[in-house]
Parts: sequence; structure tokens; C-alpha cells
Amino acid sequence: MSPASTGATDTDDVRAAAAGDRHAFQRLYRLHVGRVHGAVYRLAGYDHARAEYLSQDAFIRAWQKLPGFRHESAFGTWLYRLAVNVALMDIRARGADPVSMLDDDHLPDTGETPFCAAERKELEHAISLLPPRARAVLVLHDIEGWRHEEIGNELGMAVGTSKAQLHRARGLLRKVLGERS
Repeated sequence: MSPASTGATDTDDVRAAAAGDRHAFQRLYRLHVGRVHGAVYRLAGYDHARAEYLSQDAFIRAWQKLPGFRHESAFGTWLYRLAVNVALMDIRARGADPVSMLDDDHLPDTGETPFCAAERKELEHAISLLPPRARAVLVLHDIEGWRHEEIGNELGMAVGTSKAQLHRARGLLRKVLGERS
């Protein structure tokens, strides 16, 4: 199926789902669950159970809010932003301070054999050790490709704070992975 026909199908399914068609929503779910789950999984610190819960919560909210979707952006973009908001609300609800970081003294010991950044699982583990808000900035900027202005708006922080958190998160990652600064 070509991208143009996928977009038309997506739009048709969005309109049908907004009118209550559960089968259309199931098709939208199957089409978008991978991207939603991937973003939420990274924001949840690579916690599979938490990511599953947050992904399902995002799709439930999407179903509830779908009749109000104004088609000003692509459905996938709207759904992705909704899912990221769900994950960020979860971070806030867990009491993460927008500017706090782990002290260097409180980082886990990397042992004699440091993590190798080339190993995906080890990198995911290292990212999961970051404080939630620092992890959010790192994931949104370096993995999801957001600009600092977008991150600042979404997390309620100044652009400079977002940049500082990203710098700090990268430094903490280097320390956890055993790299020399």
C-alpha cells in the first residue's frame, strides 16, 4: 500500500472511529501501536510493564478524545503527542522534580567492566537509571528529535533548563557507561 493510500485509509478510519466504529479504531491501533509504545517505553525508563500500561492508557484516552480530533495535524502526530503527554504526566505524578538530578555520589557503581554503549540493552539500562525528568529530556531530544523549545513547553521549564538537563543527562550516561569525560 502506498503512503498516499495509507493516509487516506488512516483519515477514513479516524472519521469512522470518531463515529464509534471499533473496528476502525482497531486498525488505527495496529497501525500506530509500535511508535506509541516505543516512545512511552523509552520515557518509562525501559520498564516493560509500565510502558504497556501507559500505552494502553494513551489509546483509551485517544478513543475518548477522538470525537474532538480536529484534523489540524495527522492522526499519528496527534496520537503520538497524546501518548508522550500520558508518559510525562506519569513522570509528574511520581513526583519527579523538573530540575533535580541524581548526585554523582548516588550513581550505581559500574564495576570493573563498564557498560559498552554499542550494546543496546546496556544503553537502555543506563538510560533507565537516569532520574525521570532528565531521562525525559534526553529521550525527547536525542531519540525522539524534539527541539528544546518543545521540551521546555511540554515539561514546563525554560529552554536553558532543558539544555542544562540534557548536558547533565549525557554526563550521567557517560559515567554510568564507564566512559572517561
